[in-house]
Amino acid sequence: MNRRTLMLLSGGALVAGFGGAAWWAARPSQKDSGAALDPELLERLERGYSPSFGATDAPVTIVEFLDPACEACRAFHPIVKDILKKYPDDVRLVLRYTPFHGYPSEVAIKILETARLQGVFEPVLEALFAKQNVWAAHGAPSVEKIGAVAKVAGLDVEAAAKQMKMPDIVAIFNQDKADVEAVGIRQTPTFFVNGKLLDPFGEAELRALVDAEVAQSGK
Repeated sequence: MNRRTLMLLSGGALVAGFGGAAWWAARPSQKDSGAALDPELLERLERGYSPSFGATDAPVTIVEFLDPACEACRAFHPIVKDILKKYPDDVRLVLRYTPFHGYPSEVAIKILETARLQGVFEPVLEALFAKQNVWAAHGAPSVEKIGAVAKVAGLDVEAAAKQMKMPDIVAIFNQDKADVEAVGIRQTPTFFVNGKLLDPFGEAELRALVDAEVAQSGK
């Protein structure tokens, strides 16, 4: 990655950082645990552009609100992958972005969207989680290292520096941000399974809720 590309990545991140910091302070409280979302909010759980894994006609959909810089998201990543492996035809995963960790998260999210354009979304996501301690270290996050990690995973960072500014990618980032605010997400990861908020939160609880929804589907 050359110096100019690093400057483009860093410059965009710093501008986004001011808005991200203000949004962090203004985040609304989450809906009451277990409360049913109204139809309008249910529609906000998933967008047509949202990254997804699994069978498109699966009867069970997990929606995960995640932040690439979130340690708990990294910890739950192999758990969610294991659930998809257990139910390859019955469970689908939809990812939504929540840049709660400021400008490094915002840059990582936009990098992921450029990776999707380039057909390397999954390996870049895996790399960002695997090397999270490198680029998202507490007190010393590094935008430059985000690009370096993504490059090793197959991202063309020269192209990504331009793609990050594309209206479609900016619109996806802004829409996810608006949906996070509307639904009232205040921590990551937050899971919904067929529209039901996972509460209490935990690995056993997530697995149990998915098992119950699959059983209820009759498949």
